Amino acid sequence: MNHAALKDIRAVVTGGTSGLGLALVEQLHAAGAQVAFIARNALKVHALAQRLPGTHGIVGDVSRKDAIHPLALQVTSLLGGVDLLVNNASSLGPVPLVPLADTECEDFEAALAANLLGPFRLTKALLGALAASARQGRHPRVVNISSDAAVSAYAGWGAYGASKAALAHLSRIWDEELCEHGIRVVAHDPGDMDTPMHAQALPDGDRSTLKQPAQSAAELLEALA
Repeated sequence: MNHAALKDIRAVVTGGTSGLGLALVEQLHAAGAQVAFIARNALKVHALAQRLPGTHGIVGDVSRKDAIHPLALQVTSLLGGVDLLVNNASSLGPVPLVPLADTECEDFEAALAANLLGPFRLTKALLGALAASARQGRHPRVVNISSDAAVSAYAGWGAYGASKAALAHLSRIWDEELCEHGIRVVAHDPGDMDTPMHAQALPDGDRSTLKQPAQSAAELLEALA
């Protein structure tokens, strides 16, 4: 994507201190975007904000319902609006991965809270800012990070796959409802990446076969063009 197209856009990235989220924050910042990122680990948030001057690090957990409106208020206060929201923060559910029959209800609920309800609630809380962006002709986008586990049935990935499948369909419905208002919503599968989450899921996996998050981030930003 031409860096000129990203300059000065107001972007929000959840899960912004690791993996794909970190790569997106770095590339958006390098392109001159105004970036706010959200993550749970305060030390990592503050360290990244210091490393990338001008970015806004926000400590928060999007899986918590009571955190959403405070996060949305911080985002709009810091950026003055939102043109791009990337719902990237995710949870695997139970680790090590287990069959659905051995998945605790609480672990399934935690995956839904992070992977489905979090993006739904944050998008809803930021709809006013996104609509204002559309009225200004800034072409706002919401990108929900999905997975091939949303379409392919992998044993052991039940909580994660089911939540990502729901997120993909949620994205299609959001897009159908919001496109007339100038807001587009897409689900994006970045591919299998060499990330801490992937290593957590498959600790014995061959990392040489995986994409680097920086490549996936570049592909996503190019697709947004």
